[in-house]
Amino acid sequence: MGRIMCMDVGQKRVGLAVTDPLRIIATGLDTVPVGKIFEYLDEYTGREKIDLFVVGSPLQMNNKPSDSVKHIEPFVKKLCKKYPEIPIKRFDERFTSKMAKQTMIDSGISREARRNKAMVDKISAAIILQSFLDQQNKFNQ
Repeated sequence: MGRIMCMDVGQKRVGLAVTDPLRIIATGLDTVPVGKIFEYLDEYTGREKIDLFVVGSPLQMNNKPSDSVKHIEPFVKKLCKKYPEIPIKRFDERFTSKMAKQTMIDSGISREARRNKAMVDKISAAIILQSFLDQQNKFNQ
């Protein structure tokens, strides 16, 4: 069984998280500049089996796509074209940045370290992925 990889796509960076091989726990993996993400994915998928990509879908409170969708849609299209054998699921990413910052506070991470947007993106991807896993488990029970 392959892992599930989640991507929190931003304008500058992509936060990445993956599951363990049994797909129980999501763990922050890395943060990669947008321009280098496909190079990173080529290397990663060359050594780890990925069965599914989960991409954060930025929605507004009324469930309509946010303005961020304009840079995420081209990314998803390229992802589909580059990895046609790996399905892609979209998952609501509302409030994940706030949740990531709160997680950092709760973990005792210093104020200065919390300003590291790359760390916030990686933690956000892990939160999105864990929420996805939790929802899948709820439906499979």
